Amino acid sequence: MSNGQTKVALLAGASGLTGSYVLEALLDAPDFSRVIAVTRRPLAREHARLANRIVQFDRMETQLQGVSCDVALCCLGSTLARAGSRDNFREVDVDYVVAFARTALAARAQRFVVMSSAGADPRARNFYLRTKGEMEEELESVGFPALDILQPGLLFGWRQEMRLLELVMQAVMPLVNPLLVGKRAAFRGISARKVAAAMVGATRSGRKGVQRYVNPGIYALARLSPARAAPAPDRKPARAR
Repeated sequence: MSNGQTKVALLAGASGLTGSYVLEALLDAPDFSRVIAVTRRPLAREHARLANRIVQFDRMETQLQGVSCDVALCCLGSTLARAGSRDNFREVDVDYVVAFARTALAARAQRFVVMSSAGADPRARNFYLRTKGEMEEELESVGFPALDILQPGLLFGWRQEMRLLELVMQAVMPLVNPLLVGKRAAFRGISARKVAAAMVGATRSGRKGVQRYVNPGIYALARLSPARAAPAPDRKPARAR
């Protein structure tokens, strides 16, 4: 929507690292009149344009019947350590994401923006990357007029529960980033705030169909504003079927 009209956004994952930045960006954006944040527990934030809907994610499609929006943004995701098992991880990163997408489509969302991962591939040997690829594949079948899939590398940002390995990786990645060139540039670390800005930017891109963005395209999306909604370059082409 590039005609100056304000939009209603439906957001899942607003309590997470990137999702909290997406919520902040949406509430600060002049092109959004209302933000409906879908969470398991109440958010510790109030705003005149914020509506916080508390749901059980396995019953989301029923509990959000009657909701209406223009765009939907999804930051749902977990880690194997937090999930405790592969089944639990897949439930969050695939089942809940797809359920939210179906809920958004029923709410008449014309664009769905989701955070995935660099290297996501349904045929990957790595379980994490394979699961992310399966999530992307299932989202493509939901039927949105516009589906934007962001595939960032390691996210920089402070979580309340940081594992030692995550702290080490965040310290090392700024040194490693310059060494990642060519196709490997997609795996460069990037700040969660930048990814959040890109997700909001994607709602202004005007592109239709399925678009995948790796780090260069993510930075381009982050620069889009309501006054300059030009297509972002350097996107990763959709995988051939």
